[in-house]
Amino acid sequence: MSKKLTRAEVFQALDEVFQDVFDDDSIHVTDTTTAEDIEDWDSLEHINLVVAIENRFDMKFNMAEVTSMKNVGEMVDAIVERSNE
Repeated sequence: MSKKLTRAEVFQALDEVFQDVFDDDSIHVTDTTTAEDIEDWDSLEHINLVVAIENRFDMKFNMAEVTSMKNVGEMVDAIVERSNE
């Protein structure tokens, strides 16, 4: 990734990814969004979501990173941090 992403840019892109994965244009994620907030976000959709996010941002997360993320905010922090590398 060539340019440092801002949290706002990451949230905007994640809104699009979540809307696409869950086929729901009303989804807007925040720092505190979790699987409990999105009706169809189960373990299978979580895998689809992670793959879609990895593709969107051209990065890969390891299993420890994926399992340690407690909410969307932590995911955003990881993406922003990676975009600085």
